[in-house]
Amino acid sequence: MKTLLVIAGYALLLGGLYFDSLAYMVRRWQAPDYNYCFLMPLVAVYLFWASREAFRARPARPTFAALPLLLVGLGFYWLGELGGEFMSLNISLWLVIVALVWLHYGWQRLRAVWFALFMLAFAIPLPNFLHQKVSWHLKLISTRIGVLLMQLLGMSAYREGNVIDLGFTQLQVVDACSGLRYLFPIIILSLLLAWSYRAYWWKKLLLVLSSIPLIVVSNSIRIAVTGLLYEHIGPAAAEGFFHDFAGWFMFMVALAVLLPEMWLLNRIFPGRPPREVPVKVKSAAGSRPSPWPVFLVAVFCLAATLAFSHGIEFREKVPARRAFATFPETIDGWRGRRQVMEQQFIDALDLSDYTIVDYQNDRGRAVNFYVAYYESQRKGESIHSPATCLPSSGWNFEQAGEIAVQIPGGRRLRVRRALMSKGDMRQVVYYWFPQRGRDLTNAYQLKFYAFWDALTKHRTDGALVRLITPVYADETVAAADRRLQEFLRQVVPVLDTYLPGK
Repeated sequence: MKTLLVIAGYALLLGGLYFDSLAYMVRRWQAPDYNYCFLMPLVAVYLFWASREAFRARPARPTFAALPLLLVGLGFYWLGELGGEFMSLNISLWLVIVALVWLHYGWQRLRAVWFALFMLAFAIPLPNFLHQKVSWHLKLISTRIGVLLMQLLGMSAYREGNVIDLGFTQLQVVDACSGLRYLFPIIILSLLLAWSYRAYWWKKLLLVLSSIPLIVVSNSIRIAVTGLLYEHIGPAAAEGFFHDFAGWFMFMVALAVLLPEMWLLNRIFPGRPPREVPVKVKSAAGSRPSPWPVFLVAVFCLAATLAFSHGIEFREKVPARRAFATFPETIDGWRGRRQVMEQQFIDALDLSDYTIVDYQNDRGRAVNFYVAYYESQRKGESIHSPATCLPSSGWNFEQAGEIAVQIPGGRRLRVRRALMSKGDMRQVVYYWFPQRGRDLTNAYQLKFYAFWDALTKHRTDGALVRLITPVYADETVAAADRRLQEFLRQVVPVLDTYLPGK
């Protein structure tokens, strides 16, 4: 009964602290790439049950040695809460759960269930920016190998980015075909096989590591088979039954490789570690420390965090100095036409104000100017980096990096610069994040300073500024760069009159 009361108390506190992040995480589970996450709590419960004998056989030693881990977990909570990042909150929840098990049962019992806790971490989906990067690289690698396989089989196939030209048609390897939705399920499968595999640790590690190239190769085979079938049965090869069956095909390939690999490792390198037999270790009478001191300290830390996070407003709304609807359409020889964003995109971006203007100079060369302003950045209501959004629209980022542009008045503005390509089209893009007097260039800086300024200034307002110009057929990339820099020098002094400073 006491154990149930302790668990109920922690569940109420954790529910109050992490309700928003849990709701967001479950919504992410509904995406096809993360459907497997629904099973991970059940997998963790099964692993806890399977480890129950080893858990009970070891002495329970409540200890304050886990308190630093609990504080680190709560530190991640504040980083996510004030920085507006759900990933930090999800990591915080996992760290806090591990710390509470350690606090109440001690290191020996934690070791008995470490694998169950480790597998529970796989319920956390990748953050959007990392999801897009991993998906894009998987697409490129799988496309390269898939085209090579088709060429080896005598097909006329050529690759441009993630597009395969078969001569009679073109196949685009989209996000759904990147293999990401099979990456973690097959890695999880290999981990479960390694857990049940009575072998030395290096064999288990080799088994898990081998699952990663296995995923890439099997996905490449899937792409190659789609290209071969497309010639005979048309678009049906890339959709419907064949597309759905391809997922099962990858799991069958994984099992057909991993199970024989386990057998082969035992044949080539015979010998197994001795089986561990749980031995009941009895504590001397009265020697077991009371769990109540650690319970009270943990409850105090969690309750104080809950009270401060819900009782104090760390983010005041700071409106722009002027409405962006008044942003001038004529700037020193550049004439613009204002664009209006559809309401569904405004709702998805959760921005406070914005402007989109297509400017042209006297030669008819265009620059698209976009500003998204946020009065207060919060969880799920924060700036979306172009490095995340544009690749998901099919654009390939090339030559990405930072440059410094000299602005009138002696200011050196650092911006992110990338060359984007999509088929025959090429564009140069500059973007940066004006944030409370700072000009930031990456998402990590955004999250840190949002956290820091929420604590020290009670402000998380900020903006994204993005400039894009096409690389025209009769000019070089360097000419497009010069055009953007010329426009940048003229528009930044105007923009500064709209954005709040320090």
